[in-house]
Amino acid sequence: MDPKKKYLLLFCLALTLVCSGCSLFKTKEPESAEELARKGRQQFNKGNDKSAIETFQKLRDYYPFSKFAIFAELKIADSHYRLKEYEDAIFAYEEFAGLHPRNEAIPYVLYQIGRCYFDRMDTIDRDQSVTRKALEMFNRLNEKYPDNEYALKAEKHINECLKSLAGHELYVGQFYYKTKHYKAALHRFKAVISKYPDTGFHQKAIYYIALCEDAMKRAQSK
Repeated sequence: MDPKKKYLLLFCLALTLVCSGCSLFKTKEPESAEELARKGRQQFNKGNDKSAIETFQKLRDYYPFSKFAIFAELKIADSHYRLKEYEDAIFAYEEFAGLHPRNEAIPYVLYQIGRCYFDRMDTIDRDQSVTRKALEMFNRLNEKYPDNEYALKAEKHINECLKSLAGHELYVGQFYYKTKHYKAALHRFKAVISKYPDTGFHQKAIYYIALCEDAMKRAQSK
């Protein structure tokens, strides 16, 4: 073969390989904020919460000043809540409230934080710390937005929190009474009446108050 033709053939082959290599390693165009918002919404609506979190986080990281970023922040929190990842959900909701204190979704955010605690409430014989936190959040919602629909929804949860706390006081009081710690028991039963008067434990508390006072009188007379 003619050396010139051979050189030309090799040159064309090399050029072809370079061009194909460029197309092979060509970076994919990044999705727009709107495309990521649409994709994340679809994943969320289908219940694919882990995928939705990844998509919304990508949106928030790539386009922090986009009009879709606020939507993404809220949906990240909602997705964590649906996955029962309550601590992550609380963090995300609180972060949203801190960044956007005047946003119209704040009543909903406060309600959801309350629900993150409320959904973990245990029986009356167990620790009531999450019950107190739920009650605190629902009361805060009621104080700041008394006419909001989420404040009205919280009313039912508030009653359940109060009933759980009253039941716990009565339970502890009964334990103290059975172990003859009458003064400590009396304090608990009186707390049921003073702190939780309309929870259905009033009559039982009065009954045990009378028993405690009688037992204390008998102990003093000996």
